[in-house]
Order: sequence, then structure tokens, then C-alpha cells
Amino acid sequence: MQMNFSSGAHYGSPAHKENLPPSTKRNSFQHQRSKPRTVLGVVSENELRGRSFGQGSQYSRHSSVSDNSQSNLLGCLSSSGCDVYVEEACEVVLAASGRELVSEDSDSEDNALQNQNQSMRLLLELNSSSRLDASCQSEHEDSQLPGETFCAEYADDIYRNLKEKEKKFLARKGYLERHTEITSGMRVVLVDWLVEVSQEYMLSSETLYLAVNYVDRFLSCTTNVKRNKLQLVGTASLLIAAKYEEITPPELNEFVYITDSTYSQKQLLHMEDLLLRVLAFKLAAPTPHLFLRLFLSVHSSCAKTENLALYIAELSLLEMNPFLQYTPSLLAAGAYSLACYTIHKVLWPDALAVYTGYTVAEIMPCLTHLHKLHVSAESRPHQAIRDKFKSPKFRCVSWIAPLEGLPILGTSP
Repeated sequence: MQMNFSSGAHYGSPAHKENLPPSTKRNSFQHQRSKPRTVLGVVSENELRGRSFGQGSQYSRHSSVSDNSQSNLLGCLSSSGCDVYVEEACEVVLAASGRELVSEDSDSEDNALQNQNQSMRLLLELNSSSRLDASCQSEHEDSQLPGETFCAEYADDIYRNLKEKEKKFLARKGYLERHTEITSGMRVVLVDWLVEVSQEYMLSSETLYLAVNYVDRFLSCTTNVKRNKLQLVGTASLLIAAKYEEITPPELNEFVYITDSTYSQKQLLHMEDLLLRVLAFKLAAPTPHLFLRLFLSVHSSCAKTENLALYIAELSLLEMNPFLQYTPSLLAAGAYSLACYTIHKVLWPDALAVYTGYTVAEIMPCLTHLHKLHVSAESRPHQAIRDKFKSPKFRCVSWIAPLEGLPILGTSP
């Protein structure tokens, strides 16, 4: 089947839920789709949908041309068995747990109750940020960020650590010059497909960001990857990211299934092995999503602003240029700033200016590019991200009209 990277495909996304119990996730994999999905080619509806894991499922899987050759990509290393050691995640989160209170004196129940209440108050204090915006706390229950809270006491140290590491995990600008068969448009199709697969399998947003980071870094370190291998690189990247980030990642046969068996389990494992070696097993990449979580723990905002920032940041995954030139922290700052100005007409909160060290002048170039991307999102041929954020779960923020223009630097917003 001839691979077709046409940009005219358009499809819907099912409801996205993160951090669900494993049993709920597994059941959700077998939901029915309302319309077939076009990914890297236009193919007939999946004939294998009644087998194994996908029995009873009505949605189709579309993929690239089948690879019948046994040649190895770039003279790949043999996929001999080896243990995968993953670098410890660099984020530090508060993991406070209640401590059992045991009274030595059986007659001192009142004292035990008082101590228990005191411990509970201490726990609540530890888990609350002193910098929360009181006007937005009523909407905080609609937050789409994970429930853990960054400990305010260590927030500065966390940020400094992530800032030091982020440049080590950047892809090279213009890396597609090293791949004669791959274009930026093909990468857009691949990322759009990864978004939809992440939705179907209810993977977290961080998993998606990591997968895109692995794809870009892998292609930065290799040459002449064939176009019929691009989806294999993306699938293996998502497999690794899910293993790293998810509590219950999809099984290997499910990743084969989403490509309509274009690639075998052996090919996928071989690419996983190659990817890990090329990346030197450095998987704990700071992402814009991670920085956004940190910023929102320091300066909380309303749910609509939060979700709009997440939407704008996720749109930036689609385009290499100009967004590969910006660090994840600057992208997160630009996305938050644009969302905050769109909703509240506040360009960059003073608390975040002090915390991040970024000035409005430093953010403005990235902010300008993000604004252009936001304005053009509705007219783009690939709509998986926009469809995702049309959901009430994300406060329907992709329906919010983009700003007509940005304030001129040096004037009050």
C-alpha cells in the first residue's frame, strides 16, 4: 500500500481521560469510533479488527506502507535482549501520606484525636500553595493537570534543576535536512496521529510530549530515515513514553494493532531498542507541559486560562519551525502568557516574572509565534488537537476566539 501523507484527512477524537483506574482504561480501549481515522495513508477499513485485543471494535486503523523487507534501518544494532535502565525523573512532587497515630495510654483518646487533627491540618498546609489566586480557586476542580502538588518549599529548586537540564534534551534545528525522504508536513501528520492515538488509549499529555521529544531527538541523531519508517519511529517513541510515564501502559500487541499490523512486534521491539540506544536511555526530558504544571502550582489561575494554556502549548508540537528554537520553559511561559492575556488581559503575572526570571521582552518573540499558530489553528487541515480541546472536559477552550492582535511592547496591556 502506497504511503500518502495528504493533509486533507480530518477526523474526530473521543473523550480523553487521564489517570483512570487500569480496569477502566483497558475497557475503554475497545470503544467504538464514530468515523474511521486517516493517519499516514488512505486505506480501507481495518479487516483485522475482530482479532485478539480488538474483537468487537468498529473503528479502523490506518497506517503506512507495509515493510516487507528485512533490511535494518541505518545498519541498526541487533535487538538483542538488554535491560532498560531509565533515568530517574527530575521533577520533585509532594508525596505526603498520613501517619498512623498510636496512643500508648488507652485512656487518652482525646489526646490521640487532637494529635490526629493537628496532623491533618499540617498535611493540608503542606499541600496548599501560599500563592494561589483566591479568585480562581472555585474553578480549580476543573483542572486538567494531574492531582499532585509541587511542594512550594522546593519549587525554586525544581525550576532551577529543570532549567539546567532542558537544553540537554533539545532537538537540532533543521534536522530534516539530514533526511531526504521526510518533510515537515509528514512530521505534522505523524504528530497529529500520535495525538489521536493518545486520546484513544487515554494516555496522559506528558506521555504525548515525551513521545514527540523522542521522535525529534532520534531524527536529530540519525540520517536518511526512510519515509516508510517514520510511523515506526513514532510508534516506538510512544511505546517508550507510555512505559516511562503511564501506570498501566498499553501492551505491545496494541501498538502493533494501531498501525494495522504494518509493522510486526519484532520490528517494533527492534526500533525500540535502537531508539533507546540513540537517545542513550535519557528519557526524563523536561517538556513544556511539565513547566506549565510547575508554573500553575506557583501562580494558580482559573480553569479556562489553564486549559487554554495547555491547548496553545500542545498546538506548538505540530510545527518544527519556529518552535524547536525555543526551550520548553520559554514555550510554557509563552503559552501561559497568551492564555492569560486572552482571558484576563494580563500579559505576564509579576509572580511568574520573579519566579522564572523571564521578562515580557524575552517572552514576546515566542508569544508572537504562538499567537499566529493560535489564529491559524481553525484553518489547518489536521485538527486532532483542536478537536480534543473542544471537549467540556477542557472547558471547550479551542472554541475561544484568538486575539486579533497583541499589545505593543512597552505599553500597558
